[in-house]
Amino acid sequence: MRTLKFLLQKEFRQIFRDKANVRMIFMMPVIQLLILPWAADYEIKNIKLSVADHDHSTYSRQLVSKITSSGYFQLTGYKDSYEKSLEQIEDDEADIILEIPASFEKTLIKENEAKLFVASNAINGVKGSLGSAYLRSILQDFNREVRLEWIQMPKFNPQTQIEVTSSNWFNPSMNYKFFMVPGMLVLLLTMVGTNLTAINIVKEKEIGTIEQINVTPVKKYHFIIGKLIPFWVLGLIAMTMGLIIAFVIYGILPLGSYLTIYGFAAVYLLAVLGLGLLISTFVSTQQQAMLISFFIMMIFVLLSGLYTSIDSMPVWAQWITRFNPVTYFIEVMRMVVLKGSTFADIKIHLLKITGFAVALNGLAILSYRKRS
Repeated sequence: MRTLKFLLQKEFRQIFRDKANVRMIFMMPVIQLLILPWAADYEIKNIKLSVADHDHSTYSRQLVSKITSSGYFQLTGYKDSYEKSLEQIEDDEADIILEIPASFEKTLIKENEAKLFVASNAINGVKGSLGSAYLRSILQDFNREVRLEWIQMPKFNPQTQIEVTSSNWFNPSMNYKFFMVPGMLVLLLTMVGTNLTAINIVKEKEIGTIEQINVTPVKKYHFIIGKLIPFWVLGLIAMTMGLIIAFVIYGILPLGSYLTIYGFAAVYLLAVLGLGLLISTFVSTQQQAMLISFFIMMIFVLLSGLYTSIDSMPVWAQWITRFNPVTYFIEVMRMVVLKGSTFADIKIHLLKITGFAVALNGLAILSYRKRS
């Protein structure tokens, strides 16, 4: 125990002696949670709309007014021809064109229907597809309003009518930040655990202290535990800072227990710390450790379900996500924060993360023994 105590003292002193480590541990969560939730928002707004109105009627003006008042569209051009609106697309002054044909109002009243033409700039596929979907929804709503003006409802309607009322569970206000911030907490915990652990051991290789430790009576498991515990503690501190920022800045309070979050985070940290240790056994410089950690983190993030739904991925990608520990923690964070899930609800996730922790740390120890 005394040997482990001295190793822990050495590790904590070494960590806090390096100012870059301190900034990464304590500044990264603050910057990440203050900036990314505002930037990583898939709700498209300020879509630039150019209208080619050949009709200039009351209905066409009402339609344009309804579109612009939705809050999603910004009218950047009101032209009298499609060619002029297309020039705005080419000059990147518009994202979508709405062409209203001549005699739009007369045709709508006379034939009970009228056609509109919508063209979107698909260079930005997400903005083009979502913008067109928003516009179609507004047009359908406008169509319903017009029909209600014309229909004289009798006092008694013999036809059966179904009224549908919807409600949003777990996130009633559909606040995108409530969905993103829990996932970003997982990312900062992963980066602290993986990158710093890998760099810390490789740094000892570069300065030669690892050889001095290897010739001492320090046991292998003492060395590994001495490397794990400091970053495990610092990871939980970073988690606490992130939860405080989530509450103070975004007003996010978990519906579930903090004990559930910290219990799962404690096991998850063992898994990512083991990954960092495993990386450190295969590299000899800090630059190599950083590049490999960055490569692995990119795969973990893109296949974690943070930005893209796993159900919409190809089947082969969905299989890969099953071997991604980040996926399970993001699911757990959203379940606990938004749904109030307990340990009973996440027991499968906890079992899988425990398996990752045992496997990664076991491989790290075996690999270290072979190379030491």
